[in-house]
Amino acid sequence: MIDALNRLVDEIEAHLGEKLDLEKLAANAGTTEYHLRRMFSSLAGMPVAEYIRRRRMTTAAADVVGSTDGLLTIAVRYGYGSTEAFGRAFHAVHGARPGDVRRNGGPLRSQPHLRFRLTIEGSIPMDARIITEPTLRLVGHAVRVPLIYEGINPHIEAHIASLPAGEHARLTSLNDAEPTGLLQITDDVEQDATEGSQLTYLHGVSVGHTTPVPEDLDAIEVPQGNWVVFRTSGAHPKALQDAWAASATDWFPSNPWRLRPGPSIVAILDRAEDLSTATCELWMPVERG
Repeated sequence: MIDALNRLVDEIEAHLGEKLDLEKLAANAGTTEYHLRRMFSSLAGMPVAEYIRRRRMTTAAADVVGSTDGLLTIAVRYGYGSTEAFGRAFHAVHGARPGDVRRNGGPLRSQPHLRFRLTIEGSIPMDARIITEPTLRLVGHAVRVPLIYEGINPHIEAHIASLPAGEHARLTSLNDAEPTGLLQITDDVEQDATEGSQLTYLHGVSVGHTTPVPEDLDAIEVPQGNWVVFRTSGAHPKALQDAWAASATDWFPSNPWRLRPGPSIVAILDRAEDLSTATCELWMPVERG
């Protein structure tokens, strides 16, 4: 997987002004576009599309400052059909418009050329298991929230706090299928999801297909498939976020599995009263690589 990511970075660098066929690149690397994009985001801390935009604008800035080429010529060179579209992308990265930078020499923000490495010194074995679920029926209270990569998501916190008193007990009483306990479910996450993009969050439980469900609850039906389940323990949510990152750096490169589309599920097995620490299971949908 690390080799595939580095080949992707090299292709991006060689074709900054062109549209890359990520599906073909992934197939040549023996994986899927979905898995390649998700692993890139996990390790780079940004989606592929954002990295491409930053690298284009880093290189374009040298042309804006150091050449006499017209701005339209530079825009076309980097895949933009107009100076307006180029200017918006340039401003989003550098915080200044191309014409101002050409006059003043800055300000400029550089995106270094990425290189992925697999570090094995001091690695800690990950507590994981593979299970197959025929189908999953997840029910609870759903809301659209912005994606936040690090720390507690205040929008999710507010959603949970808005639930009526006794609602957790009612949900727990419905739970009669794996995963057990109260679940934190994220779904509809785009392949190239940037921080702040919208996703579906469902606070609920897993139930059997014959279990009567109150009409006021939302539901997510998940088809049959395999799941990798990681158990984490420690500061919350840092331990979970560290496990997600470690799955990309340590577990997936060492195992014949790759991510497939589907929701990610967190089952809280034990927790401190203030939720500062917790023991959890992180469920991720996978398929054989």
